[in-house]
Amino acid sequence: MTSDLDKLKTRLQALRAKTIANGCTEEEALSAAAKVAELLDRHDLSLSDIEIRDEQCAQSAVATNKKQRQPIAACVPAIAEYCDCKVWREKDETGRIRYVFFGLRPGIEMAHYVYDVVASAMQTAWDQYARTQKFIRYSHDEKGSFLFGMAVSIADKLGAMKTERDEANRQSSGRDLVVVRHAIVESEYAKLDLNLRRGRASGKKVAAGAFEAGHAAGQSLALHPGVGKK
Repeated sequence: MTSDLDKLKTRLQALRAKTIANGCTEEEALSAAAKVAELLDRHDLSLSDIEIRDEQCAQSAVATNKKQRQPIAACVPAIAEYCDCKVWREKDETGRIRYVFFGLRPGIEMAHYVYDVVASAMQTAWDQYARTQKFIRYSHDEKGSFLFGMAVSIADKLGAMKTERDEANRQSSGRDLVVVRHAIVESEYAKLDLNLRRGRASGKKVAAGAFEAGHAAGQSLALHPGVGKK
């Protein structure tokens, strides 16, 4: 089982390396993430509940290199939920924000990958939007509002994908992987005894037009539910 998990982790890392910057489109990258999610589900469905409970939880930090919260924060919880993980925000020794995903090893690798892909897709969409608007100079409110709108839209889409994926697993196997995974993650998470505080709203103004444009861009982003849908 450990060998199989290592192979899955290696494949996840390879897919994460196949970024948009290396010639992968948003659709190809997100489709690859969905395919891996289905592979992970198939792997877990081949195991007994006891074998799944023997898997180890871990954590992986995603650096933002920013001291202020960025618009992608709006979809980070949805990314964690899609990958059956926990997530929290903290600051490193330099005061820069990072997101820490906690869960079963394949899940946190997938969460890291999906985060990277979404971040790249959001930047690409903003660049395209800014060109179409022919901005001579744009405000931070406009860019932030566009990216925030896109993040909200992607979060909604990930939530819908998660519901569809979980239901498909229940219908095909009669088992609920979410219950098993969550039981493991919740138990190990409780042992961390973290003292987390609920985040507050940023209080920044939102430019309505840019927000709506970003939301529309997120809706057009192709997030394929799995290999069986091709």
